[in-house]
Amino acid sequence: MLKNYFKIAIAVLKRRKFFTFISLFGISFTLTILIVLTAFLDHLISPQYPDTRRSRSLYINTALRSNSKTFYFSNGPLSYYFLNKYVSSLKTPEKVAISSIFSTTNTYVNNKKLEIDMKYTNAEFWDVQEFQFLEGRPYTAQEIANGDHVAVISEKTKQAYFGEASAVGKYIETDNVRYRVTGVVKSVPITILFSYGDLYLPYTLSKTERSNTGFDGSYTAIILARSAADLPKIQEEFQQTVARIPLKGMEFDKLDCYADSYLASFTRTLLGKDESSGVNKFILSISLFALFFMLLPTLNLININISRIMERSSEIGVRKAFGASSRTLVYQFIIENIILTLIGGILGIALSAIIIAILNSSQLLPQVYLAINFTVLAWALLACLLFGLFSGVYPAWRMSKLQVVTALKAQ
Repeated sequence: MLKNYFKIAIAVLKRRKFFTFISLFGISFTLTILIVLTAFLDHLISPQYPDTRRSRSLYINTALRSNSKTFYFSNGPLSYYFLNKYVSSLKTPEKVAISSIFSTTNTYVNNKKLEIDMKYTNAEFWDVQEFQFLEGRPYTAQEIANGDHVAVISEKTKQAYFGEASAVGKYIETDNVRYRVTGVVKSVPITILFSYGDLYLPYTLSKTERSNTGFDGSYTAIILARSAADLPKIQEEFQQTVARIPLKGMEFDKLDCYADSYLASFTRTLLGKDESSGVNKFILSISLFALFFMLLPTLNLININISRIMERSSEIGVRKAFGASSRTLVYQFIIENIILTLIGGILGIALSAIIIAILNSSQLLPQVYLAINFTVLAWALLACLLFGLFSGVYPAWRMSKLQVVTALKAQ
């Protein structure tokens, strides 16, 4: 049966080549855009170098402090003091990495200005994140405690500052301070915000955080659990700790701070409210965007399908006269349409692969490499099926309502 439907679908596609071209162009173009966006979203959410342990990690990047009487509130990153005192002291986690949000400085090499993004970290940062060291090693806890002027640089910084020669043991200068390079790591794309940096320094070298004992700062934390099963226990322990933090004498009487999954740590800032992380709102927003994006080409395909079906009214009338049921004809037209969208989907995947290859080679976003993996293909297949169903059901239903006499008279 399916084989016959496939043969009929191919014959119909060959019969009106212009309509077929318009249909396939609309389907493949829409799916190409969706696949490229899905690949980029997958890059942002899925574990990426060097943050490869997201399945057993929790993230803290902001805290919300509010006054229930004046409705005044403050929301932003935290200080190293806060994270070290209230997060590093948790008993359940295996390790807690603390690092600053990167800040840009200028340095000069061979009379050429070089912009470097600096990140301050603790020693555990190198244990929680799986950096690939191309040269040397990370700075140690003892070097951090000593306040030694040591640094780890990215491969990009090494090539720009030292060229092809080895950088370990040499000095890099920025903001009129010299740092001895202990290691060189493979560069991290800027989209991996908890890990990204060109120059990594001990947190004890930060001038702004050295005497900061308040809540506000520029630091984030990654909590690494021993296993994924420990994550709920860590979240509960952290919430109990937050509830005990004294706010007496401060301008705020409520503190909201959560240890979230990677995605939730970002959605909470934009869409979260109270205990809700905003992940469900984010998924709903993305789904609605995809549906609205597919709506216009779907409506166009419905109109084309209706025209195509009306041209086949004599065929429909004859088949009904010989006993074909409306249900059989509806199934046939829906399957024909799904076959059409699957062909468009294959073209869309091919176009997406070409566009992604161009984006990767152009390095429009440095160090960002998109890929069409199993997850992206699964979403593309789902989009094809939905596309085929949405654009095929109404024309098939309308065709099923044709009376035999009306269908035959139409030709």
